[in-house]
This record gives sequence, structure tokens and C-alpha cells, in this order.
Amino acid sequence: MLKILIVEDDFVCRQIMKDILKSFGDFDIVVDGEEAIQAFRLACEDNTPYDLIFMDIMMPRMDGQEALRQIRTIEKENDIRGAKEVKVVMTTALNDPKTVFEAYYQGGATSYLVKPLTKDKIVKQLKDFNLL
Repeated sequence: MLKILIVEDDFVCRQIMKDILKSFGDFDIVVDGEEAIQAFRLACEDNTPYDLIFMDIMMPRMDGQEALRQIRTIEKENDIRGAKEVKVVMTTALNDPKTVFEAYYQGGATSYLVKPLTKDKIVKQLKDFNLL
């Protein structure tokens, strides 16, 4: 079973992701980047790291790009590198090349998906990561 973190400020998107992912593992749900960092840090401290994070790019308080940068910093501080790094899928409503470039190439995202998310898109992503 996978350990998954869903980071999404939109209620409907959270529900859709929850319904799709419930058969693949256990998950936590947070509503912004600050909560994502807290959840990630706690999981590291408890030695129960996440296998996968689905993170919205645009959120209040702290966006997904900043949260991802901080998560990658926490991994470096804990000597988590390479294949041991959490797989992070950035999700966005905007098919905006600049936003995607910043998240994917500069931010250290493993992949990205454009909303609306579907079971087919998510299952394909899990297979691409060899998590299924």
C-alpha cells in the first residue's frame, strides 16, 4: 500500500482525488503548502515517509512550488536523495507552459498533471512511477 499526501485547496478536487486514490493506499489530505510541509516533516520524523504527493500549484498562503522547494530541502537535510525522494506530481488547472516549467524543471517535481484529474490519468502516472 502506498502512503500518499494530497495537497489541494479546492474541496471538489480533494474529493475526486480521494475517491480515485483510496484503492491504492493510505492518504492524508491538507489544504495548502504550509500544511504539506508540516505533514511531510512529521512523516520523515516518524520514519513513515510518503511515497507520493499530489500537489496543487496555485493555493493560498503558500503555493505548491514553494512547498515543493521546502520539501526537497527537508529531504536533503535528511540525506534523502535520488530514488528515495518522494514522487511529487504537481497538479494545475492552467496548461501554462511557464507555470509547468517552473514546477517541473526548476522546482524538482517528478511530474505534472493538468486538471481535471481522472482515474485514467492518475493510474497512468502510478504505472509510470512503477508504483503499481
